[in-house]
Amino acid sequence: MNQLNTVEISVIVPIFRIEKYLPKCIDSLLDQSFSDFELILVDDGSPDGCPKICDDYARLDSRIKVVHKENGGLLSARKAGLENAEGKYVSFVDGDDWVDKFYLDILHKLAEANNSDLVVTGYFREFDGKIETVKSKFVGNYDYDELQSTILPNAIYNGHFCEHGISTYVWNKLFKKSLLSEVLYDVPNEIIMGEDAAITYVYLSISKKITISKIPIYYYRQRHDSIVKSIEDPQIEYFRLGLLMSFLKSKLTNVLNEENLNKQISYYLYSQILVRSGGLIFNADGNLIFNPFLNVAARSKVVVYSSGSFGQHILSTNAKSNFFEIIKWIDLDYHPLDIDGNHVRPISVVSNNEFDDLIIATINPTNYKAIKEELGLMGIDKSKIVEINTDEKDIKQLLINLGFNDQFEFKN
Repeated sequence: MNQLNTVEISVIVPIFRIEKYLPKCIDSLLDQSFSDFELILVDDGSPDGCPKICDDYARLDSRIKVVHKENGGLLSARKAGLENAEGKYVSFVDGDDWVDKFYLDILHKLAEANNSDLVVTGYFREFDGKIETVKSKFVGNYDYDELQSTILPNAIYNGHFCEHGISTYVWNKLFKKSLLSEVLYDVPNEIIMGEDAAITYVYLSISKKITISKIPIYYYRQRHDSIVKSIEDPQIEYFRLGLLMSFLKSKLTNVLNEENLNKQISYYLYSQILVRSGGLIFNADGNLIFNPFLNVAARSKVVVYSSGSFGQHILSTNAKSNFFEIIKWIDLDYHPLDIDGNHVRPISVVSNNEFDDLIIATINPTNYKAIKEELGLMGIDKSKIVEINTDEKDIKQLLINLGFNDQFEFKN
């Protein structure tokens, strides 16, 4: 620390029901090559052993501050952390993830060397012991004019359904505390879906210069138990998504033209509805009102590829509706999951003569193309691989039918 008792970076870790993973997270942060930081552990009223873990670590290392608070959700925990932060910069780490030894060092050098308000990096995605590297797009430095003309018009939706130009996550980024304070406290705590997006895109809109690097330094742990398998009440889901989208609409109206902003938010909202609904959307009476899977009819014999969030939702939704006849559930990185009697299997178990359609359960076009190529190499008939409806007029009409207004508020 310097003589003014401030630090360069404040690392904020919101904590709730993650005692199994928390020690690895904290250990990785205390083992940083960069020393001029403070670690703020925000116990958001966690009912397990997390509060004690935090206090035990704080007794061992003076760089740690512990904030105990009543449970208020992720945004309230991040706000509590920021209120206690003394750093010039702020980074966020989720308590079930961990970071590279040079995480803070690289973030700090990228920010200082380029005088940037925001640093974005790549990351590692860990799922059931397998690690995938995810690299940033638009790598380089961008000044204010380039932010306005190139980055912001493509940040939420970059022209490929549905792919972000800048990832929503806050944990692969470094923020200036002074700017973050202008953004974070304005985000309503009621936003409990897409909290990261509410912070990231509004912060981006007030930044003057950003640096984007491909270097992966953060380990994001995707857990089976963190993926919600089905929508219990679609109306609540739509209301929550509406809170996020209408917030983005209100905050970005002055920095993006209306046509571009509406298009970006519409595609983002549509993608989130698809993932959460399992694609097929039904009304309150149980009647199908939207099928995004082009040319796939009822009772079609379907193979679903992907055991991730979208794939799990497709299986869960179909368990209730029986719209498809799902004959196989496959994944390259298959896992011991079971939904409605379907077990995830390796891609080698599929033969062309046993199915009508194959749904690749991803909304990321880059992943879709790569998976389609791999399936082709395995002898799968590519003409049977399903495309998702991305027609802008159809999406607009769907949002209206569901009850979203022109401000993306859910009013039904």
